[in-house]
Amino acid sequence: MAGGESDVGRVMPFARPKPPRDGNPPTGRVVRSARLAAVPVAYAGRRIAGFGKRAAGRDPAAVDRDIRLRTAEHLFQVLGELKGCVAKLGQLLGLLELGLAPDLAEPYRQALARLHDSAPAMLPGAVHAELATHLGPHWRSLFLEFDDRASAAASVGQVHRARWHDGTQVAVKVMYPGARRAVLADLQALRRATPLFTALLPGADTRPVVEALCEEIRDELDYAREAVNQRAFAAAFADDPDVVVSRVIAQRGDVLVTEWLDGTPLSRLIIRGDADELDRLGVLIMRFLFSAPARGALVYGDPHPGNFLRMPDGRLGVVDFGACTPWPGTFLDVASDVGAAVIADSPADLEAAIRRHGFVAPGRELDIATVVARLRPVRDALLAPTYPLSADWLREQVRLVTDLRLTNVLRQLTMPPAHTPILRSFLGGVAVLCQLHTAVPLRAECTRWYPETAAAAGL
Repeated sequence: MAGGESDVGRVMPFARPKPPRDGNPPTGRVVRSARLAAVPVAYAGRRIAGFGKRAAGRDPAAVDRDIRLRTAEHLFQVLGELKGCVAKLGQLLGLLELGLAPDLAEPYRQALARLHDSAPAMLPGAVHAELATHLGPHWRSLFLEFDDRASAAASVGQVHRARWHDGTQVAVKVMYPGARRAVLADLQALRRATPLFTALLPGADTRPVVEALCEEIRDELDYAREAVNQRAFAAAFADDPDVVVSRVIAQRGDVLVTEWLDGTPLSRLIIRGDADELDRLGVLIMRFLFSAPARGALVYGDPHPGNFLRMPDGRLGVVDFGACTPWPGTFLDVASDVGAAVIADSPADLEAAIRRHGFVAPGRELDIATVVARLRPVRDALLAPTYPLSADWLREQVRLVTDLRLTNVLRQLTMPPAHTPILRSFLGGVAVLCQLHTAVPLRAECTRWYPETAAAAGL
């Protein structure tokens, strides 16, 4: 056997499509669909090859693990190449893998760790062309230095380190050519999948929720909007002793220039595993997410380890402000109303609040006893000084939520579309805090930033 060559490469040589030579994502619907379709085809090929290996006496557990490892590598390679919405799917998968048993999750964890690094980068010529398009033909005069090597890759763009003409070290975010077209094509595919979500969640009005999610993702293509968001966060946290948000230097078209934050990505710190430091950073992340709207900023919609840094002075650095939205107008009323019922441990009041705020369709039955049980961790976290989060805790919550049996209470509930950004921020934030094994001071943060809401809820 040739070293490092996958068996499926011989069984089905078309299973691993070559990445585009210039690093730009393919934009055609047929091509993008074919890239994604190649993943299950290749998986089937690996399973066929695995039968032969088992028959030849190979250890079945080792064969199965090899299949999972190669499938994970292939999946995240394709997600990295396609970028756009499917790269965001890769981030979501990276959060959900915490809900898998450790032996099943390890191959996906390894592959995810390489997702951003392995995503094909734009070649210098393509980067220069984009800079000329958006900054003008004399764009080099704006910089004293510009590093053609990408420092980081995102779902719709990549970041280069540079020095602005006044000497400021900056991060230059350049959108991939064709990324907008690719994302819009992915959103159309997501809309076409709405009937599938309706089948899985018959109690939910999924179409407006999916449309709200699509609108939020489409907004992330607007770098002018992202610059406005970042300026709002930078102003809100300007004097904060624990959190730093860099200034926006310039924004033109699909190029965004901000101050460079010279910190260590949280994704690297997680690997090192300094428990006390990770817990400290987790508390700062929670405080950042909780306090931003109260400080006059927005809901931060994209919390994942790649967007948080530990600065040299110990502060938390935050980047990427594309997915940010205002509070829904009624959110604090909902929080106090539902929170009061949860803290009082009153099923009748909780059901009344859930129905009053549109989380279950009118006239639909609701297994309120199970809802109470599912919300028990929230009650415990609100009443205790700190509440420990962990991968094991998240694994159990994911198991309960993803149970496909008809009796799963999630199938009875729906989500008001206006609350979709809150849910995205909440789920992402909880997943990050579970990775950090944070003991969250939920009660203290609620009463500190939203005292009236906390008092109305009985805290």
